[in-house]
Amino acid sequence: MYYVYAISSLERNYIYVGLSDNVDRRFSEHNEGRNKTTRPYLPFRLIYIEECETREAARKIEKYYKSGIGKEKLKIIRDNQGHDSNSCT
Repeated sequence: MYYVYAISSLERNYIYVGLSDNVDRRFSEHNEGRNKTTRPYLPFRLIYIEECETREAARKIEKYYKSGIGKEKLKIIRDNQGHDSNSCT
């Protein structure tokens, strides 16, 4: 399984979208400052996870959430304090 995830900075207006086969490990790496891209925005909270059968399916979903319309949806989720979990079809 692969997962598309989104994390939101607790200090700044920043949302990061990624994919991984181990979200717990990846989230820890972000919060420990081991990712150069997200390090300036520490700390984070996990706001979204979507489970996918294949890496290819996950990559398509990741690209959507990195787009303008996808980021807007994530902002709504973040602002509603929601934590959605979905599956690719």
